[in-house]
Amino acid sequence: MIDLRLLREDPDRARASQRARGEDVDLVDAVLSADERRRSSSVRFDELRSEQKQLGKLIPKAEGDEKAELLRRAGELASAVKAADTEKDEAAAETQQLLSRLSNLVHPDVPVGGEEDFTVLETIGTPRDFAAEGFEPKDHLELGQKLGAIDVERGAKVSGSRFYFLTGVGALLELALVNAAVAQATEAGFTPMLTPALVKPQAMEGTGFLGQAAQDVYRLDKDDMYLVGTSEVALAGYHMDEIIDADRLPLRYAAFSPCFRREAGSYGKDTRGIFRVHQFDKVEMFSYIDPEESQAEHRRLLQWEKQWLTSLELPFQVIDVATGDLGSSAARKFDCEAWIPTQGKYRELTSTSDCTEFQSRRLSIRMRDGKRVKPLATLNGTLCAVPRTIVALLENHQQEDGSVWVPPVLRPYLGGREALEPVAK
Repeated sequence: MIDLRLLREDPDRARASQRARGEDVDLVDAVLSADERRRSSSVRFDELRSEQKQLGKLIPKAEGDEKAELLRRAGELASAVKAADTEKDEAAAETQQLLSRLSNLVHPDVPVGGEEDFTVLETIGTPRDFAAEGFEPKDHLELGQKLGAIDVERGAKVSGSRFYFLTGVGALLELALVNAAVAQATEAGFTPMLTPALVKPQAMEGTGFLGQAAQDVYRLDKDDMYLVGTSEVALAGYHMDEIIDADRLPLRYAAFSPCFRREAGSYGKDTRGIFRVHQFDKVEMFSYIDPEESQAEHRRLLQWEKQWLTSLELPFQVIDVATGDLGSSAARKFDCEAWIPTQGKYRELTSTSDCTEFQSRRLSIRMRDGKRVKPLATLNGTLCAVPRTIVALLENHQQEDGSVWVPPVLRPYLGGREALEPVAK
């Protein structure tokens, strides 16, 4: 959540941030009003308690009518102290509840607008000219079926729409992608992790996924647990309620996990194939770092994503995501979008967000720098979201005969295969 002191000192910045996101601006003043009630009731409580203590010292020394009057006043004070304590606690709870609804303050350089108002920062690689090569590209589902790699019909039969099986070389391709991605992350200094897919409400709420993203979350009512939409949730919760010594930072983790998303609001979008699904696997990077280093770390995470997509020899563009398309916890987000030939456009493959101190305040994760203890910064970045990466690989590296060229980075994990070949029917 936002630093309450910063909100008091510069409320206009918070109002501008809410306005840029297209969110409730009045919420800022509601927080400030509740905070003022909390502080004034706290002062009143302290004053009454002080008077109560002083009175407590006088009563044993008093006699007769004076003592009776002091006892009467003590009774009044006891009721007043109790009422002030209740008012203070209620105002504090209201302040925290309202504060938790405020999204992170957006970075001043983030472009303002909705989903389509992003800024393209750079374009890497050139889309293939299939017309010049003399054939029309097939989409990933047709290719995957010819390769014996993707089975959406049986996925729907077993689990419903937007589920799938990866079979044969499809399964091997996922394992190759995961192993290659984890190898890159490990070489860069990340600690590999396998994380829980089920988390407590505290972890989900603390990372900001029970706000605007709540409609996409699967909840197990009987157990009061949530299925994660990304291992970011488990990785952020890994150090909750801890104080980390500054000389241990940065801490960097790379987690492989299943991810589950309802895809609420996406009815009719990307229904063909495996581009938008309810369950998928992902390798996620996560950093804990000093807040003063968060912007530099954000660029490093982006560079590792670019390195990964370049190693897969995919054409892609990097965008600075607009304010209205940021998650509630992100101050800034960069996406890498790969070219999808049969769609004729770039689509998101990876994303990296600088969450500054927003998540660490909610999860009570702090750093100790000498005698000073303060919130640290958290950042996340997708290294490989498997199904979308398979989509991009199949479509961009397909050959006229239906085979698919394998980038050298994946060959050691595919038994040396240089191409995936169609299976005989």
